[in-house]
Amino acid sequence: MKVIIDTNIVVSAALKDRTPEKVILFVLATPEFTWTASAEIVGEYTTVLNRRKFKLSDETIQKWQSTFERRVKLVEVSHDVDFPRDQKDSKFLACALSVNADYLITGDKDFEESHKAGVTTVISVSEFKRLIVDNW
Repeated sequence: MKVIIDTNIVVSAALKDRTPEKVILFVLATPEFTWTASAEIVGEYTTVLNRRKFKLSDETIQKWQSTFERRVKLVEVSHDVDFPRDQKDSKFLACALSVNADYLITGDKDFEESHKAGVTTVISVSEFKRLIVDNW
């Protein structure tokens, strides 16, 4: 199953040892799941994790960058998506639609009204944990 993970989930996982990190570790450890992203999305992960306001150590940032390089499957995006609620989020929907992702995991309230994007289920991290991780 292809999973797209929103930047807010990555940041939450890097900052706290809670549900977002558990979900990411599950996706990475479960062969049936593939963390999928475009180069643009991975670039955003890196840029955001390097923001001073998060006060992440160089070691933590390097750990995550290494994870992105080694474990995230990079894909080409073949769709353009207009997401008027927040144009910066269009790249996640475009990626999901381009690869027919099974899930887009997000904590972004802009996606609340979107439960589906093509075949992709848009789901909160807590709901993904409850429905998928806890029942796997």
